[in-house]
Amino acid sequence: MVSSNCIQTAEPFFFPGDETGCLLVHGFTGTPKEMRWLGEDLAGQGRTVLGIRLAGHATKPDDMLRTRWQDWLASVEDGWYVLSGCTKRIFIAGLSMGGILSLRFAARFSVAGVVAMSTPHHLPPDRRLPYIKALSKVQPRITKGPSDWHDTEAEQAHVDYPDYPTRSLAELRDLLAEMRASLPQVTAPTLLIYSRQDGSVRPEDGHADLIYNALGSKQKSVFWVQGSGHVITCDAARPIVFQTVSQFIHQVTKLQSEGV
Repeated sequence: MVSSNCIQTAEPFFFPGDETGCLLVHGFTGTPKEMRWLGEDLAGQGRTVLGIRLAGHATKPDDMLRTRWQDWLASVEDGWYVLSGCTKRIFIAGLSMGGILSLRFAARFSVAGVVAMSTPHHLPPDRRLPYIKALSKVQPRITKGPSDWHDTEAEQAHVDYPDYPTRSLAELRDLLAEMRASLPQVTAPTLLIYSRQDGSVRPEDGHADLIYNALGSKQKSVFWVQGSGHVITCDAARPIVFQTVSQFIHQVTKLQSEGV
């Protein structure tokens, strides 16, 4: 599961605990490290936690070019089966593209609950998107936008690829279409968490409402945080994010144990 050339500090992680499993999924060009603090918080409450590494991530950018969205989804499924062998129920929680994968996965697997954080419904409008695969041959990488971090120390410790592999953006575009088509089939309790200051998944673009309204779940909610950028699992508002995730898992577990 751990690549021999995995970036140091960015390795996947596993914390054994009780019969409630938490499967944590990082974002596009990110690494398991951006989910580790959340994982440590959940493990501190006795949960069994697995933070996976998506195919092509946490090594070198060229590795990502050889992967497709199906490979990323397969990484989530692998993690699911690992946790299935040692837990009674599994919650899946993802950041950004990890949230996309979590929602897509939950449409086909019986998860106990879903937490999707900073999760986009669509990519920003761009006339290049229909031609992104062809564009990748002449422009292999696209520069990331300006920082929206609030915690500068956490930003310096963050590990991800410096640019977006253009070919992989085509996979992200296609994965988003898969997620949107799958949302009505997501019936597990679902928590969506967003930041008011997210510079990538901007609140004014309606991502939260579009996902919320399309979900098939009867138990769903949206929680907004202040004073954080896109990577809300690591940025300044992370304590309230961790608390909200923990409360959601506790409440859903209690209701399911009572047969509600």
